[in-house]
Amino acid sequence: MTKAITITGYGPPSVLRVADVEIGPPAARQIQVAVKFAGVGPTDLAIRAGHLDAVYPVRPGGILGFEAAGIVDAVGDQVEDLAAGDEVAVFLPGSLGGYAERVNADFWVRKPANVPWTSAAALPASGEAAIRVLKLLGLTQGETLLVLGGNGSVGAIATQLAIARGAKVISVVRPSDFAEVAGRGAVPIDYHRPLSDAVPSPVDAVLDASGRSDLRAAVALAGGPNRVITLSDPRAGQVGVTLSSPVAAGIPAALREAMDRVAAGTLSLAEPTITPLDQAADVHTRLENGTLRGKVLLRL
Repeated sequence: MTKAITITGYGPPSVLRVADVEIGPPAARQIQVAVKFAGVGPTDLAIRAGHLDAVYPVRPGGILGFEAAGIVDAVGDQVEDLAAGDEVAVFLPGSLGGYAERVNADFWVRKPANVPWTSAAALPASGEAAIRVLKLLGLTQGETLLVLGGNGSVGAIATQLAIARGAKVISVVRPSDFAEVAGRGAVPIDYHRPLSDAVPSPVDAVLDASGRSDLRAAVALAGGPNRVITLSDPRAGQVGVTLSSPVAAGIPAALREAMDRVAAGTLSLAEPTITPLDQAADVHTRLENGTLRGKVLLRL
């Protein structure tokens, strides 16, 4: 049996419970990983509350968690590039399951020796999302990208990647984050202010990494919804905005790019908050009420 955090049904953080579950062997093209750290992201909160049921349905007894890092326990019959004992980070967009001592994964990337375990665990979901959305937006040199939730894990990565492409980034954040955001090369904007007043001019594209922003104002600033993408706002369809989810074909390349950049020192990750697995419900509560911010990892 494997210790995990399961969901008893959609609702507040109290629906998350510690339980012993059975994790079967990996399928032919999967690996099984003994998890060291599992990431907690804003999409986890939206899924738990039932806001994304149409995209990420999770039934009672299910396990949340899009990303983790650990040591390979076993590999499926058709996996040839890994063996038990290898160190990896895994991305779990289909089955989820990261909040557990063991998980079977369809997508993975090797952890380079110079990348800490905490960075490896914090990278897969955020790195894949940032790379995917920038590709979808077709952002090019000289364009302006508006990032809503710019100092979150996705927003921080997207900002660095966009600036590396020669784009200008306007980042909507708390005033307390201004110095950190400016240090990445972005122009910080106070999220308390209406977007229509705060953003100095029209923008070419918008990445909503917060899920709680004014999408209508973002669409107006971008001159229409075609280059506005949100990662977790269920209101997207009301204004014609794309709610983007991972696409299997692009995941392996995105994971490799993100990990290679971290290993090479061209992509930096903020230091995460680390808590024990059995405090997952408390982590969700604190993230929702704003008393805990930044990337959070559950320690196994």
